[in-house]
Amino acid sequence: MRPPDKNKSFGPMAWTNPRLRSLVYQLGAIAATIAIFTFFALTARANLERQNIASGFGFMNNTAGFGVIQTLIPYSEESSYGRVFLVGLANTLLVAVIGTVFAVALGFVIGVARLSGNWLVSKLAAVYVEVFRNIPLLLQLFFWYFAILRPLPAPRESIVLLPDVFLSNRGVAMPAFHPTDATSLFLIALAVAIVGIIVLRRWARKRRLATGQSFPDGRIALGLLIGLPLLVFFAVGAPAQIEPPVMGKFNFDGGWRLLPEFVALTFGLVVYTAAFIAEIVRSGILSVSKGQTEAAHAIGLNNSQTLRLVVIPQALRVIVPPLTSQILNLTKNSSLAVAIAYPDLVSIFAGTVLNQTGQAIEVIALTMAVYLVISLATSFAMNTYNARVAIVER
Repeated sequence: MRPPDKNKSFGPMAWTNPRLRSLVYQLGAIAATIAIFTFFALTARANLERQNIASGFGFMNNTAGFGVIQTLIPYSEESSYGRVFLVGLANTLLVAVIGTVFAVALGFVIGVARLSGNWLVSKLAAVYVEVFRNIPLLLQLFFWYFAILRPLPAPRESIVLLPDVFLSNRGVAMPAFHPTDATSLFLIALAVAIVGIIVLRRWARKRRLATGQSFPDGRIALGLLIGLPLLVFFAVGAPAQIEPPVMGKFNFDGGWRLLPEFVALTFGLVVYTAAFIAEIVRSGILSVSKGQTEAAHAIGLNNSQTLRLVVIPQALRVIVPPLTSQILNLTKNSSLAVAIAYPDLVSIFAGTVLNQTGQAIEVIALTMAVYLVISLATSFAMNTYNARVAIVER
């Protein structure tokens, strides 16, 4: 019998091999991708050379020459574009962190309120969700900034919210806290209290699972959180020196001032995102079977204990994945700050710096990289937490 011809393996019949077809398709896709990126790179290089624009990140060391109305780090007009990048990044992270904390907290409250047995509370929560999630975020930012904050009275006629806390068209003026010699001891006491609370709650949970008996860990945790720092206060003095705002010639001097742009952006992001989070929380709670609630009531747990110990822990496995998406959306939506002149990364770096330098590719690439890193870090943290709260099947 004649042996098979090896050359036939590369003939027309070879195309019926799925592994070979897959390899050819992948190589073709890689080649097409490289060709596209090469085309865009060569085109961009030719356009930059024609406009006499030097490529690279050397411009980051040049003097910026413009001021920024909010800086969390030292900055002046003589600072470099690299410093502008850090200022914008810090402002973006500030909005993202504060907005995330308040949006999640408000979303959980509204989500639970939608399931309340009180008709008025339930309907008010439903109205909140339907109103704020169906109006575009940009219009809401315009409303809070131009219709609510800008028409407020001038600083001399400002509204007193709390003692030494004033609201005007220049923002919110509040007392500033400056560190003293006792600050480090106060922070250590606070950290010890937080660690003690974590250890206490874990021990109380293990005890409850082993014996079925509850432990008043909530009240003890509150005592630790207040008692230890208060003990340091009486022992070594105040942990901070308070500087109240004082009315100057045209505006408040001293203290801390929250810009109206910051207040409008943060408040708008919070109320908008919280409406979506509320629906996520509601769906997560409804995913827990009613038998779990009935069983919890049968063993003597009240409604608050049932929600905190039985329903919410099981609902988290449904809540956390879509909650991650909403947190990412809040961070990315903060780029709308440019519409109300808040100096975030997009506004002062991808806007002002880009217009002054013309380094479009470098500036846009850096801005995109920042949001990508923030999103990946947030996703990693939330996925890690999701793995911890997921129910492990036996």
